[in-house]
Amino acid sequence: MPSRSSVFTIFTAAYFLSYFFRSANAVIAPDLALELGLSAAELGLMTSLFFAAFAAVQIPLGMALDRYGPRYVTPLLMLAGAVGSMLFAGARGFPELAFGRALIGVGMAGILMGALKAFSQWFPPHRYSTLSGLLVGLGSAGALAAATPLAVLNEVTGWRWVFVVGAIAIVGVGLAIVAGTRNTPPGQSWPVAKIDLGALRTVFGDLRFWRIALLVFFTNGTLLAFQGLWAGPYLNDVLQVDAIVRGNVLLALSLGVTAGFLTSGWLADRVGLPQTVIGGTFVFVVAQLALALHPPLWVVVAASLFFGISGGWTIMLLAQPRLVFPLAITGQATTATNVFAIGGTFVIQWLMGLIIGAFPADSLGRYPAWAYLAALLCTASGTLVMLLWYLPMWRAGSSGE
Repeated sequence: MPSRSSVFTIFTAAYFLSYFFRSANAVIAPDLALELGLSAAELGLMTSLFFAAFAAVQIPLGMALDRYGPRYVTPLLMLAGAVGSMLFAGARGFPELAFGRALIGVGMAGILMGALKAFSQWFPPHRYSTLSGLLVGLGSAGALAAATPLAVLNEVTGWRWVFVVGAIAIVGVGLAIVAGTRNTPPGQSWPVAKIDLGALRTVFGDLRFWRIALLVFFTNGTLLAFQGLWAGPYLNDVLQVDAIVRGNVLLALSLGVTAGFLTSGWLADRVGLPQTVIGGTFVFVVAQLALALHPPLWVVVAASLFFGISGGWTIMLLAQPRLVFPLAITGQATTATNVFAIGGTFVIQWLMGLIIGAFPADSLGRYPAWAYLAALLCTASGTLVMLLWYLPMWRAGSSGE
């Protein structure tokens, strides 16, 4: 019989996979570029297609979650991710990599949103922020697996086998969601929502939504763009360290993200959700500026750790719609916000590739420190502007009213 613990555990395992796949390219990017002859722009575009496809399905996903629930909607999407992982594993060039990566994005698109929809039914409102933070914190350990462990595994087996095993894992966890979870607790009926575009008009017509959405575009977008791809080339090109050192620094960054996620809900429940977001975003901007200045390795490690922690705190922006909009439309409100969170990753990851690729590479394909300075200054500036736009939410309290 499904229980609160099984619902939490299984969706957390699914989010672990989602975070692993979104982060894996940071470690294997130099090998992909070398083996398949990818430029920085192609590498950025291919990796960002995960997030473009992810964002593209969010609005219909929200309607499906409100109508049918996460028990079947989430696993059905995960099947596409398994197919994409197999295609990625067998790719012989950019088109196959790109298509496989996009399918993986579709497959992972329903996991976090499905989990948050399930939690809104299984857990009381006063525990929602804490449990949402625990979900993303524990699930983000997938990024830890995509750091040093993946670097070692890549050296031993190659990146292709990683994605073959990943496809099998996706199918297994998808089946676990069907067998081990339900849309609602025993004795509670599912509040079926009609497919009504009026709910979306309510969401998109609310100024509070735009304050949340435009900030999460830059915070989540920059966090995942750097952690999921550009941190690896940054370490390779600017600091010129080997794969294991890259993996270790990425591990520190990912540990920071996990710590930020794990403490985000606890902080939000105690000091206020907007306050947690604002404080986290400020530190996040400072960390980007520190990385942009090409400091020594030990400073990069420290800045990466704080980049991860502060970026993790801003994940509470995805929980805020639950406190602003009615329960019956939380699926649509949250997925609408996630369009900007994931869409921001697509845009920023690709944009960083275009900026970096505008600088000349050396004979080994490494881009200069100035390229990464320009890219990080761009993301830091955008984040700061959107933080100023969000600041009125401070006075609004947790509900944002």
